Amino acid sequence: MTVRNLDALFQPKSVAVIGASPRSRRIGAMVWARVLAGGFDGPAWPVNPKYAELDGRAVFADVGDLLEAPSVALVCTPSATWPDIIAKLGKLGTRSAILVGDARGDGAARALAQALAAARPYLLRILGPGSLGVVTPALKAQFGAPSCMVKEGGVAWVSQSNALTNAVLGWAHARGLGFSHAIALGDEADVDAGDVLDYLASDGRTRAILLELSAVRAARKFMSAARAAARNKPVLVLRTGHHDPADALYAAAFRRAGMVRVDALDDLLDEIETLGVGRIAASSTATLITSDRGVGTLAADAFSAAGHGLAQWSDEAARALRVALPHVAPGNPLLLGGDATPEQFGRALEALAPHRETGTAFVVHAPTHSAPVAEVARMLIERQRFAYRGLLACFFGGVDDSTRDALRAHGIAVHSTPHRLARAFARLVDYRLGRELLMQTPPGLPEQVPASIEAAQAQARAALAAGQVELAGEAAAALLVHFGLDVLVSGAGEKAVSDMATATALDEDGHADADADETIVDVKIELRDDAQFGPVFRFTAPSHDGIAAPFATYGFPPLNPVLAREIVAHSPYARRAAVEPTLHALTALSEAVCDIEEIVALDAVLRVTRTRAWLVAPRVRLAQARGRLAIVPYPRCLEQTIDWHGEPLTIRPIRPEDEAAHSAFIAAMTADDLRMRFFAAVSGFDHSQLARMTQIDYDREMALIATTGEASGAMRTLGVARIVTDPDNERAEFAMVVRSDLKGKGLGKLLMQRMLGYTRARGTRSLVGFVLRENAPMLGLAKACGFAIRPSDDPAVVQVELALDVDGRERAPA
Repeated sequence: MTVRNLDALFQPKSVAVIGASPRSRRIGAMVWARVLAGGFDGPAWPVNPKYAELDGRAVFADVGDLLEAPSVALVCTPSATWPDIIAKLGKLGTRSAILVGDARGDGAARALAQALAAARPYLLRILGPGSLGVVTPALKAQFGAPSCMVKEGGVAWVSQSNALTNAVLGWAHARGLGFSHAIALGDEADVDAGDVLDYLASDGRTRAILLELSAVRAARKFMSAARAAARNKPVLVLRTGHHDPADALYAAAFRRAGMVRVDALDDLLDEIETLGVGRIAASSTATLITSDRGVGTLAADAFSAAGHGLAQWSDEAARALRVALPHVAPGNPLLLGGDATPEQFGRALEALAPHRETGTAFVVHAPTHSAPVAEVARMLIERQRFAYRGLLACFFGGVDDSTRDALRAHGIAVHSTPHRLARAFARLVDYRLGRELLMQTPPGLPEQVPASIEAAQAQARAALAAGQVELAGEAAAALLVHFGLDVLVSGAGEKAVSDMATATALDEDGHADADADETIVDVKIELRDDAQFGPVFRFTAPSHDGIAAPFATYGFPPLNPVLAREIVAHSPYARRAAVEPTLHALTALSEAVCDIEEIVALDAVLRVTRTRAWLVAPRVRLAQARGRLAIVPYPRCLEQTIDWHGEPLTIRPIRPEDEAAHSAFIAAMTADDLRMRFFAAVSGFDHSQLARMTQIDYDREMALIATTGEASGAMRTLGVARIVTDPDNERAEFAMVVRSDLKGKGLGKLLMQRMLGYTRARGTRSLVGFVLRENAPMLGLAKACGFAIRPSDDPAVVQVELALDVDGRERAPA
């Protein structure tokens, strides 16, 4: 169901505790006490037929007796009571419930299924069962049974473990750290990790997300939600069970989704400090500033162990440092000397600030008589404005609470050792690199399918029609060469099947290169239709030294050369292999799997030589159906170019590289037109917001843009139509806007027609939009296209709706 009604969980207006009790050690007593202790500002209603009054508040005997629907219902009663309670809550209008108790004992599974069925007609969301609860400190909503009160912070905690959640909340509480939200998922009968990630991706209070999980319930939804969240903010994930056979697959999934995996709970806890407190810019380099040589060496070693070297300064940066601190030798680490003063730390920050190549500033300090911790901290706060790419601090021996809190209040994270500092920074760099991979959108099939791919599809379908479910030898090769692969078929000697089979490599003098076909490595490639993640590649290469374990990694189609390079880069043979042919082979295999949906399994060896990459002895298994791709390719089939007022106009799905053009498009809109589109005064959008607009999951939403070329070769965005479909594909909500200077030229109608065609093709039942009552042009277009116009809950806004018959014809709802 994704984010539907999750705002009730995370932005509650009222709460009811079903089974509230005065009896200590009862779940109902603990939950009720935590609600009261949190000081929730909204109404809080206890429900229990055994009591008339509880803590000075009237107790309701039954859920049906509540005078209004609570935003959240905390259900603390036995599982047998759940179906009736949920049905009554749904009828009342409640939108979310947390089942705090476990689904144990005879009949619990049946009761849970009945509760879910009772919730479905009302779209009531259920968290749990067995959930510790949801905490939103900014709203004083301590809903559930956490072991301690939770302070407000900038990081969200999401976990499948109640025990680990309690441990992390206690650890943070003892160190004065807090959370934007803390969510214990329980058994994920309805609301799962994907749903919560989806919500937190756009939550303004959350700067980063820390996720702990052991398994993913709905992989397709999880991947989509994780990618959306990671585009906006760091998502770090801890998964236990490194010896689990599926662990490598999860690691690849996390990497492809842009999440940063951490290996230990300590690392995850450190990020509460780094991400919840610090404001760190996207820099992949750092400069260490310290007073002591030994401390500097220790810190540099920590950076090296974390896999990152220190920044190389420019001559200009060194000169600036000499001017600011004539007695200090420029270098990284920057050693200020044992008699350094707090003022010298500040002058170093100021001198290096204009030089971007120096990266993030790391102050690592052991207290001295000339530079006490509190005074150095004060100087860092005063000069923080010069650390444009972020500032992190490490004070050996720790800091007192007031100094620590002052540093945090100014966005300066404090770590206890250089090792923890370096590892925290390394994870930030990993996140930045992961975001670059998220920008990759490998294309799907175009509207006009190439003849070679049509031939491959026809071959696969013909084989299945003839009852042939496995292709090997020349039959498999004939299928795969349509995608530009060089294939060697085993048998009595190896036979080449490829347009390039007779090519001969030449050396620099134009002579035949006798070593060109020297085999560097044979990589075993397997494609399997995973029950959770759908089609997944597994690549296995032998150990490069005969001692280490074989290299193995996974890859998710679709791939393009950039994504394929990221896979190859992890191999111990990366520097010896023929890179471009290898990337081409992996990309072509991915294209074959994406374009021929009948391929459910594939086995082959990729023989990489100095100049070529051959697919050896492929075997392909076919079936009528397989799992869905975990990541949807760019829908190239929706691209269309037409003649519009004498110039070519392309209407196509938006892509990540459209961010700059989209920013220019918004900047070209008048303030009034932006208000009509966004229902509020808008001056512009930052990178995070633009990324959310341009980097979309094409399976769950669509943004069709109208673009045209400029004389410079750049593309210009002229209009956009957005469609977000509900999880059941029953209803899609749309919004549309055209450049202010192009109104009245028919572009809005053109986008509307394409939007209707797209929605019909998906089989969506109705299309709905919300329009300001004063937006006469949009209302006129909607009426002309057959939309019904009716009031909404907001008197300034009207709702337009068009029902789509199953035969594709539009009709306005009665």
